[in-house]
Amino acid sequence: QVQLVESGGGSVQAGGSLRLSCAASGYTYNRDCMGWFRQAPGKQREGVAAIYTGAGSTYYADSVKGRFTISQDNAKNTVYLQMNSLKPEDTAMYYCAADWGCKRGDYDFFRALGDLDALDAWGQGTLVTVSS
Repeated sequence: QVQLVESGGGSVQAGGSLRLSCAASGYTYNRDCMGWFRQAPGKQREGVAAIYTGAGSTYYADSVKGRFTISQDNAKNTVYLQMNSLKPEDTAMYYCAADWGCKRGDYDFFRALGDLDALDAWGQGTLVTVSS
């Protein structure tokens, strides 16, 4: 079973940056949908960003557009989430998620990122804390 492993979380002050990484053990990204969702204490899961590894198309939540960038490195078999201009409201556990083969299409995958039933796999999460 393919496992997703996230890394890169931490504590930063508002305005700072972090880069999250997501690696799939024993698997090579092909035409897959990969994304990130987050969950803050007491709040619902929120889709943050998604990428279709076949064409490189990307999608972002309005709350992070212009500040976050999702990308892929095929040589390292890793998907990244570069987070700049972080705000205290970005504080959450961030999870990497996958739809192998992008079965539902890249845009619908992005819209369904907060629904675990719509995902093939997700990681254990990495904590991001932004202080004011």
